[in-house]
Amino acid sequence: MASAAAASSTLSSLSSPSSSPSSFLFNKTLPKPFSFSLLPRPLSKTPFTLSASSNPISDLTSSNTPLPELHSFYDDDDKPREECGVVGIYGDPEASRLCYLALHALQHRGQEGAGIVTVNNNVLQSITGVGLVSDVFNEAKLDQLPGNLAIGHVRYSTAGQSMLKNVQPFVAGYRFGSVGVAHNGNLVNYGTLRAKLEETGSIFNTSSDTEVVLHLIATSKHRPFILRIVDACEKIQGAYSIVFVTEDKLVAVRDPHGFRPLVMGRRGNGAVVFASETCALDLIEATYEREVLPGEVVVVDKEGIQSLCLMSHPQPKQCIFEHIYFALPNSVVFGRSVYESRRQFGEILATESPVDCDVVIAVPDSGVVAALGYAAKAGVPFQQGLIRSHYVGRTFIEPSQKIRDFGVKLKLSPVRAVLEGKRVVVVDDSIVRGTTSSKIVRLLKEAGAKEVHMRIASPPIIGSCYYGVDTPSSEELISNRMNVDEIRKFIGSDSLAFLPFDSLKRLLGNESPNFCYACFSGNYPVEPRELKVKRVGDFVDDGLNGSLESIDGGWVQANRNLKEIKVGGT
Repeated sequence: MASAAAASSTLSSLSSPSSSPSSFLFNKTLPKPFSFSLLPRPLSKTPFTLSASSNPISDLTSSNTPLPELHSFYDDDDKPREECGVVGIYGDPEASRLCYLALHALQHRGQEGAGIVTVNNNVLQSITGVGLVSDVFNEAKLDQLPGNLAIGHVRYSTAGQSMLKNVQPFVAGYRFGSVGVAHNGNLVNYGTLRAKLEETGSIFNTSSDTEVVLHLIATSKHRPFILRIVDACEKIQGAYSIVFVTEDKLVAVRDPHGFRPLVMGRRGNGAVVFASETCALDLIEATYEREVLPGEVVVVDKEGIQSLCLMSHPQPKQCIFEHIYFALPNSVVFGRSVYESRRQFGEILATESPVDCDVVIAVPDSGVVAALGYAAKAGVPFQQGLIRSHYVGRTFIEPSQKIRDFGVKLKLSPVRAVLEGKRVVVVDDSIVRGTTSSKIVRLLKEAGAKEVHMRIASPPIIGSCYYGVDTPSSEELISNRMNVDEIRKFIGSDSLAFLPFDSLKRLLGNESPNFCYACFSGNYPVEPRELKVKRVGDFVDDGLNGSLESIDGGWVQANRNLKEIKVGGT
């Protein structure tokens, strides 16, 4: 963190050697210093209230009504899932409404649950719920969340009652006050930390690794509160972009490797905004200023903005899948335009894996930009050969007479006028299990396509992710079991080519070493150090009953032998 080391002054209130963990601190007050008036912090413990919340930490009495197991009739689980998106806003009287809008912009990062915590008169108020942002919040609920300080969260999780308890942000009270937290990422030493905390008397109410962070803060001996956060973050390993809120502060933290994105912006009235992607800043008219740096802690309060560094961070290892699939095309992630990245991926495929064709189509929506790049480079028309329904969610109704591929047909409709008698190149962002790809190929051929050539705008995925992405176990990944030609035969396409790994790294140029490619190479920047590590998503267990070893559905073996395969086209 070269820019951090150059800061000229230290944060005086945090400079006591006796209280500081192994960190170096610096003060970086940005332009337009704050003059927001917040009520003074009381000497006694500040209460916090909950409004219509199923908050897992502070509301220990949860609903006993079980959630039905949801059936997704489109094979969305055949794609990696981003775990969540976070938002933080300081200094705007409409903080909760702005947070609501920003969460809308981040809805693609999680559709199973949403929550907002605000601070009003030094009291933390929380509303969380299961479903889309628009399902959880309405005007009446937002009226219950006054204040100029807020954090928000959208999450993806698995079905089951545990989902209710694991909806963030979490709110907790401890001896010096209250704290709210929203986390994007995954901790690879969660099991070890939880076991140690339980041995010393900590009681866990969820199966979320985020709760470990709250316990570490509460049990830390350091003062003041910011050093408790630093102390806690120095104990956790893995991926974390986190926003915290207290009675008078907004804090944003990014792990030393910078796996998951986190950006900072500012509204015209001086309010500071943190978000997982710049698309959230755009919606609420906040100007992008910079990324939260890997290993950085940014503190916003009435004194202004102060920056701390957790530790001398190693080489950044930013998730390459943000550019391949997760982020919206209109976002800037890790300093690069997502749209430009995907367009260039398509151009590389057209250059290195060309094929005679009549039309280029995309698997919407994530394959569209790469398909545009492919078509432009190949000089072949791009057309909408597949139309995606945006009104299909989840259903408990299945056809009484089994219809082959009915799930994909509900979500994707082929356009016969585009496809009939044509040699078709179809561009998708990735192949995970291969089941959806095989159904799409069959769908296109049934609609009259003469030939179907699959082009994939990423290298083959051969390894699971431990850093905040929900991927199947390596044994389920088709590219870990088959070579490219075997996959082609499995999905039934006339040809198949992936984005060559070396070409991807050449495109990134000098930035290439700053990205994590573990899902393509099996080389993990932070190795899981436990016998078993938590897969992203919730456990089937409710977090209160049973030992960690009994939660089979939520854990996978840490060490796996990854099959070496040739990266590239056929």
